[in-house]
Amino acid sequence: MKFIASSSALLKQLQHISGVINANTVLPILEDFLFEIDKNTLTVVATDLETVMRVQLDVEAKDSGRVCIPAKILIDSLKNIPDQPLTFTIDKNFGIEITSDNGKYKVMGENPDNFPKEPAADDTSSFTMTATALVTAISKTLFATSTDDLRPAMTGVFFELDKKGIQFVATDAHRLVRYKRTDASCPKSDTFIVPRKPLNLLKAAIPDNEDEITLSYNGNHLFVQHGTTRMSCRLIDARFPDYKVVIPADNPYRLTVNKADFQSALRRISVFSNKSTNQVALSISGSELQLTAQDVDFSFEGNERMKCQYNGEDLVIAFNAKFLIEMLNAAEGDEVNIELSTPTKAGLLKPTEQDENEELLMLVMPLMLNQ
Repeated sequence: MKFIASSSALLKQLQHISGVINANTVLPILEDFLFEIDKNTLTVVATDLETVMRVQLDVEAKDSGRVCIPAKILIDSLKNIPDQPLTFTIDKNFGIEITSDNGKYKVMGENPDNFPKEPAADDTSSFTMTATALVTAISKTLFATSTDDLRPAMTGVFFELDKKGIQFVATDAHRLVRYKRTDASCPKSDTFIVPRKPLNLLKAAIPDNEDEITLSYNGNHLFVQHGTTRMSCRLIDARFPDYKVVIPADNPYRLTVNKADFQSALRRISVFSNKSTNQVALSISGSELQLTAQDVDFSFEGNERMKCQYNGEDLVIAFNAKFLIEMLNAAEGDEVNIELSTPTKAGLLKPTEQDENEELLMLVMPLMLNQ
């Protein structure tokens, strides 16, 4: 079997899917790409048994065939070869010879029959949304997922579909993000949880544009298709917590601050906070917001004042500064509204301006104030 491919085009496509491959896998074949040649089309597949990604590109080939090629050495060599056509020749023992303008490289491949099979897209329901909408939804929710594997439901993003649109929800029990899109049409009401890793890979592989993307799902898997890139991943089989009961119905006090100024102040002040809690206390009265942090163990202390607009009774409430900084990253616009009630109730953070097709709500639990 023999084919000719552009080194730069091949590298670009492989980099799209190489993130699927884990560094320390149980099965050695999972460290390989599966190359499938059919006429003049090369399909490359990568999997970690949970997530499968495949890309296609045009090559010159007379025959068809399959081979597994070790991913790391292939990508490392392509990164260092200038843009040129490369000839791949594969013998019957899966030995691979790569010929460039002035070099010849040999790699030992593996039998493609040992490569894991992809899940079949049976009995799926489908919906479409724009690439931008999907990338934005992932960016605005993924940071709030949990890293605690003992609570698997919280380690992914909850997709909640209905005919009016789609909601993406993520929580780690300390904060929660709910992002709604009304410009995606789903045929029926449904819910499922998508793990963090495939969403990260999708965010990197999909262009941030108005292309239409098809998402299909069944009881066990999600399938995503965009152009020549396809991904499938196993869904998290767990029940997502009832997040609606956590969102306070009425937080009467409203604080409006300049997003960039507030974020900069939090970054400066959090340097002086306790490293395990990142606690920053907000003292709000009238049109002044004071931020205070201290680490008693090291006698560190920092405080700053900034202007704000505030409707409500004077309040002192403490939050994890790291959480607030990450949430402010997800909010668009110059200003944010923070809705509060008492020092022990969750605060709600919302951008002051939102596009007509989207709605972002972020919730953060307060910390006990250091007395």
